Amino acid sequence: MEKHRVAPIKQVVWFTIISYMGTAIGIVSSLLLYPKNLEFQGIVRYIDSIAQLLFPIMVFGASQALIKFYPAISEERQKQLFNYSLVSVGVISVFVFLGIVSYEGFGDPQYKGLVYFAFPVAVSLAFVELFKKQLQDLQKIALPAMFEKLIPKIVLPIAFLLLIYANYTRDAVLAIYVAGYVLILVFTAIYLFKRYKPTLNYRFKTLFGEISRKEYFRYSLFSLAGSLGSLLAFRIDGLIIPKMISMEANGIFSIGAILATTLQIPAVGLFALYAPIISNYLKDQDFLRLNIKYKETARLLFFIGAVLYGCIFLGLEDLFRLMPDYNKLQATIPIIKILGFSVLINMATGFNGEIITYSKYYRFNLVSVFLLIAVTVVLNIYFINAGYGIEGVAWASFISMTLFNVSKLLFIYKKFGILPFDKKFLTMAAIFTVLGIFIYILPETGSHFLNVTYKVFAYTGLTVLVLYKLKLVYQVNVSIDNILGRIRK
Repeated sequence: MEKHRVAPIKQVVWFTIISYMGTAIGIVSSLLLYPKNLEFQGIVRYIDSIAQLLFPIMVFGASQALIKFYPAISEERQKQLFNYSLVSVGVISVFVFLGIVSYEGFGDPQYKGLVYFAFPVAVSLAFVELFKKQLQDLQKIALPAMFEKLIPKIVLPIAFLLLIYANYTRDAVLAIYVAGYVLILVFTAIYLFKRYKPTLNYRFKTLFGEISRKEYFRYSLFSLAGSLGSLLAFRIDGLIIPKMISMEANGIFSIGAILATTLQIPAVGLFALYAPIISNYLKDQDFLRLNIKYKETARLLFFIGAVLYGCIFLGLEDLFRLMPDYNKLQATIPIIKILGFSVLINMATGFNGEIITYSKYYRFNLVSVFLLIAVTVVLNIYFINAGYGIEGVAWASFISMTLFNVSKLLFIYKKFGILPFDKKFLTMAAIFTVLGIFIYILPETGSHFLNVTYKVFAYTGLTVLVLYKLKLVYQVNVSIDNILGRIRK
């Protein structure tokens, strides 16, 4: 398992680049195209929310079980475990489909038929999730990220254009949107099976002779509950807003959420690659290295997130005023700022979720996630009924996510005695806050373009310079020193 000891940073870099390429397409579409039909954007988000809730049921914790049990079994049994996961996802998907057919007879007529678009998306996501976990073990995440991040960002704008300008029907363009996810599945499968040759051994008695069947299913069940609960908590707004406000409001919130979540792209790549490493540290009870990596990663992600969030906070209003659909985009500004800060907190707390998931305390995820759901639902209903609209939904998400992260931090500290924070982290927080306030109070120029340009560049340049001089983030200093070394040559 030595191959897991050092994460290939090149994969993280490529993952981030590819993800931001997809994000750039998504941002342009969100600013220039999606506001032209907010109701259809709301429908797409509704379908996506259903798919995101269905696919964890289909996976049934199998993808996380791969990472959990791989370090303890032989290569032959690893291949059997992968085969078992494939079979289980396929069988459960059939039962999910039968459940959908039954549900449609009792569903809300206003949304009738939309779940049939969500089902193939969910099946594709389920198998892709399984394939990605296998590729994580191979430390290959960059190209699959390209499929997952770019294809939907390209297909959805095409669907919008066909709907708005070519008079395609709603169902026709939704079918095109679904086809994009099927393509992701096909490309990811081809990429995986060119590098990984599974065994044809489907006799699983030998597999469960090496690992406990009871422990496997217990872990899978808790992983399912945790994943489903987590997605429900994060996606519940996509189901509540159409029911309690409108599809158009769901579309507005969707645009804000898309732009806010761009902050977490580097975190997704790092967490994916570090998952096998964390699993190994926990298996070996190497808490010293785990603590070091925990703090390093938290500082790096906090640096990235704080720089990006500061740029968004300082420049968003002026940037949107340069857009032709400012009146429609204006409503997304508070959503982006609130959800963006929530993402920043999540990044700053490091891979606490992964530590719990791959430890013997994984059951805590179930408790914390269901508390998160309860708090999120209650706060959503309260803020909407109080007249706060989608901004209230954003505040509900922020409060519940902050409580969720604090609970995980306290639990990890109690069980392992480690925290992602240290003096360097607190110094960074002070620097970002002081410089952010300083740039914010600088005078306006009278030009929205100049405001965006000088404030964003000033904030970025000053924060990077100060952190580099104080040597607060090791990876930042190494990267800048390498660049300076090349320039001097």
